[in-house]
Amino acid sequence: MVKIGFVGCGGIAQEHLKHLRTINDVKIVGVCDAIAARSRAFAAEAGAEVYADPVSLYDKAKPDAVCVAVPPFAHGAIEEEAAARGIHLFVEKPVAIDMAVAARVSGAIKRAGILSSAGYCYRYCDTIDTARALLKGKAVSLVTGAWIGGLPPTPWWRRRNQSGGQMLEQTTHLFDLVRYLCGPVQEVHAMVSRGCMSRVEGFDVDDSSVVVLRLKTGAVASITSTCIINHPGRIHLDIVTPEFTLTLNNGTVRVEEDHRVTEYRSECDKYAEENRAFIDAVRTGKKNGIRCTYADAVKTLQVTCAANESAETGMPVKL
Repeated sequence: MVKIGFVGCGGIAQEHLKHLRTINDVKIVGVCDAIAARSRAFAAEAGAEVYADPVSLYDKAKPDAVCVAVPPFAHGAIEEEAAARGIHLFVEKPVAIDMAVAARVSGAIKRAGILSSAGYCYRYCDTIDTARALLKGKAVSLVTGAWIGGLPPTPWWRRRNQSGGQMLEQTTHLFDLVRYLCGPVQEVHAMVSRGCMSRVEGFDVDDSSVVVLRLKTGAVASITSTCIINHPGRIHLDIVTPEFTLTLNNGTVRVEEDHRVTEYRSECDKYAEENRAFIDAVRTGKKNGIRCTYADAVKTLQVTCAANESAETGMPVKL
């Protein structure tokens, strides 16, 4: 039996709970959340106990692993306390709001020798496997992507000191896929626009952004984001090679080459695969199935932190 705890009981925690409940010999033993009513509702659904804080959950419920699904600003001590007790960690993205917190947690994980997984769920799509296979050995020249959407309703999301802004909290998935599919980032240069959302109470993040990346392979990338639209948005990533252009869009991979188009549609649930891989790792002690460890997620965080820094200074940031 694998005993799991939850710290944070919001929407993404609900998604993880849905899939964990389908895995044999997994028991949710305790939950906690900053909002007491949400903790109670989640615990009732999970058949678990409610705890006032993470340390109480760790010491009394004694989980084998914990799912940390909290806003960016809340990461840090939650993970460090778990690591100190030898509790394996699944941490939702972004894994921290700044590099200092991430470095502390990384150190704690390494010292404890525990397993870690980060919530970059798109890596677990079967179509991402297809994309990696198609791109293997190909020279990527250009990557363009966009996260075009509206303002999430969560109050903390619109506060820079709580979410880190759209690039760090949301578009981070695209930056992570650039790294996962095309290789490490060498340099980051960002520009942002502000002012369109001035009537929104408490809003102090960027309206829109354009981030230019140079990859270590020599390829260049451009990732754009906006949170100001009031109609259905879109999320996509285009990867250009001399042989073909590969487009990722809502789980579908589209390949255009020599006047021929081939589409690959996802046949799996990325969240189900992500949770299954983590539970298998906890059971066996082998991390082979985990596609994004905490340490790997920190490299994506470094890119988005660099984008925020570049937007403030107006200067490129080398990694």
